[in-house]
Amino acid sequence: MKVIKIGGGCLKGKKTIESILDLLARRVSGDIIVVSALHGITDMLIDGMADALADEEKIPSLMTRIRSKHMATARHIISDPDLQKAFSKTFGKGIQRLERYYYGLSYTGESTPKMRDLISSYGERFSAELLTCAMNARGVSSVCRMPQDIGMITDGKYEDATADLEVTRGNFREHLTPLIDSGTLVFIPGFYGVSQTGDITTYGRGGTDYSAAVATVAMEATVLEFWKDVAGFMTADPRMVSEAELIPILSYAEAAELCYFGAKILHPRAVEPIRRYGLDIAIKSTLDPDAPGSLITHTSPEAPRVIKSVTQNTEVGIIKVYASGVGARPGMLAEVTGCVTDSGINIKSVVTSQTCISLLLDKRDMDRGYAILEKLTPNPFRKVDREDAVALISMVGEGLHTRKGVAARCFSAMDEARINVEMIAFGPSPVALYFIVHEKDLKASVRALHGTFFNGGEG
Repeated sequence: MKVIKIGGGCLKGKKTIESILDLLARRVSGDIIVVSALHGITDMLIDGMADALADEEKIPSLMTRIRSKHMATARHIISDPDLQKAFSKTFGKGIQRLERYYYGLSYTGESTPKMRDLISSYGERFSAELLTCAMNARGVSSVCRMPQDIGMITDGKYEDATADLEVTRGNFREHLTPLIDSGTLVFIPGFYGVSQTGDITTYGRGGTDYSAAVATVAMEATVLEFWKDVAGFMTADPRMVSEAELIPILSYAEAAELCYFGAKILHPRAVEPIRRYGLDIAIKSTLDPDAPGSLITHTSPEAPRVIKSVTQNTEVGIIKVYASGVGARPGMLAEVTGCVTDSGINIKSVVTSQTCISLLLDKRDMDRGYAILEKLTPNPFRKVDREDAVALISMVGEGLHTRKGVAARCFSAMDEARINVEMIAFGPSPVALYFIVHEKDLKASVRALHGTFFNGGEG
């Protein structure tokens, strides 16, 4: 038995969804399918909360858009009229509940983490119900099971929950093993679980990947497959480097670093439970299902060139805090980082010197982080500055820190390309180092680094 995760990128457009269903019908039975919301629906749900708070008159049009997208897809992928009606009935009840939640938001004028998690979970619920009906219409015995009904138990933290693997394992085996043993295909909505007190708690954006990992561990599946519209992990983004190659095998650490620093193949949290239990993750292409893809496992052969991949992320910014002796003043670093993290902002990385603390943030958090530091009183620093037009480049590979000359070759490549490096971190991770460059230099940087290590170089 295996667990397959199907993301929103594969649930985009009626014809694409139909091809995914046909592939499932040919290749799986007695497996678990963890699904994301249809493409664009989660954003619609989240944006709809702001609209409902601003003006309740916007709620009916929001409901119409959500209803229309699902029903148009249902008419295309569910051939059986009776199953179409069954989905329409179940979906209609869900839409009614969702609409009441939006009006509740408008009435109270308050968007709580509990309500945000509840509302945003509906995209995955609708998707799982829709695909279950579509597979039954294809003659494949399928059922949909909600996380709250089969006991995917979390720690209860809203918007960033963590599954209780041991409790979930017992619950899943009780509820799902008979179905799997009978050859039934089980669809589970990703993205959320339920607390011990029964509250819906999500795993954060991209959390369906984590849901699939939890299901894999709970059922001791042979493998977790991620069905994507890409071949697998590559040595660089093919849109920037045409000669980029497929990476056949990666270690858990390499995959986690690549995902954290920009490779949007899977969510880095998905690696956590899989690594703990020593299971495998396979990345498979829906466009070429017989291709080898990439395998993530406990060990990875060290490449002759050491570097496995050069990846990039443009969704970052830097806030710089300047003060004399900032790196040596007791409590200064804690005060600066503490006021940022206490507001719920995640700091991706911190680099310090004697005159500056540099905070690497998600671009979406830059305005809020900058405003918080500017308002800090009493002001313990001279000034706060920000750089938004930057990009992060990460070099990842097992053995990177033990092979001599890797950093020197990186610096030489950047120097030869006449590119200025804004920030570098080499040491926190045994399998990664990263640079910050100006966004205008991103493509040239990636090409220079990839050319140094992959165009005949042996490292």
